[in-house]
Amino acid sequence: MYDKICIKIGSNVLANSEGGLNKSRINELVMQIARLHQQGKKVVLVSSGAVASARGIVVPDKKTDRVSQRQLLSSVGQVKLMNLYAQLFDLHDIQIAQVLVTKQDFSTREHYLNMKNCVNALWENGVLPIVNENDAVSVTALMFTDNDELSGMMASMMGCQGLLILSNVDGIYNGHPNDAGVSVIPEISAEEKDLEQFISAAKSDFGRGGMLTKCRVAQKSAMSGINVHIANGQKEGIITRLMEQEQVVEHTHFKAGEGYPAVKQWIAYSEGFAKAEVVINAGALTALCSNKAVSLLLAGVTSLPTDFEKGDLLKIMDSDKRVIGIGRAAYGKTKAEKHLSDSKYKPLIHYDYLYVFPEFLS
Repeated sequence: MYDKICIKIGSNVLANSEGGLNKSRINELVMQIARLHQQGKKVVLVSSGAVASARGIVVPDKKTDRVSQRQLLSSVGQVKLMNLYAQLFDLHDIQIAQVLVTKQDFSTREHYLNMKNCVNALWENGVLPIVNENDAVSVTALMFTDNDELSGMMASMMGCQGLLILSNVDGIYNGHPNDAGVSVIPEISAEEKDLEQFISAAKSDFGRGGMLTKCRVAQKSAMSGINVHIANGQKEGIITRLMEQEQVVEHTHFKAGEGYPAVKQWIAYSEGFAKAEVVINAGALTALCSNKAVSLLLAGVTSLPTDFEKGDLLKIMDSDKRVIGIGRAAYGKTKAEKHLSDSKYKPLIHYDYLYVFPEFLS
């Protein structure tokens, strides 16, 4: 079905009711992933479960703060998790590699390409990369929302055609899952708007994220040209069945859109790295949110509240202070202010380096 696949497995899929690892389920998932690898598919596995795997092994001191507790559990648990993966994949003669990342690794184009080269090198040598956030060094301000966000970034970076997000739910529902008559939405287009009304904000028992995060990641990834499948990882044979396109598998498929060039795909996930802001007027807002290829001209700028240099990422804000997109500055603030009244001066943000969030597109 896909030649390059990113598979994200959530904590609730990997953990048992006591918070430890469900080894039989992990083994079943590994067998399915091994089959894809042996078929010549390039798979990157984004696996949660480090913190959950340390529960019951290490009991943090009561004086230890929450951040330090997470660092402690993730450091211990990551070793146990990877040891288990190594043992299980070894049964299929598959070599794995651990790739621990932080959000800062995506902060510049150079870092981004270095990480991409690393995963490509693993693929070219028949090694299956297993990716997780490095919680031991991540701090709150620089953490991914959860591994759903990380999986979307990895899938985009590696040019995957498919992203499988496996959780403990069957997909996106057309109402609250506990309400009578509610069912899973089978297919959603990349351009779909206002799905938040259908999504439960409840978070999982072991993970950080919820269905709202999954939906946002799925939409952004679909707009990048990736088919996203949100499915229940606790169901037997779920990966194989999804890859063989079995219609009986209840899940939500976010259908891939036309996609973006590589640079735009990086910018799409770079909101957290924007160093400055630019405020635009109503005319620029209308133009940028249209389906036309439009750059941000100085004529559409009302204020430049923060300093920036050429090449910095800028948050594009409207008059209501909503962040509508991200773009890379073609020149610094000093030059922008000098030519602010010059309607013919080159764009502050060229279209090729400008990303507008899907919810604002008309």
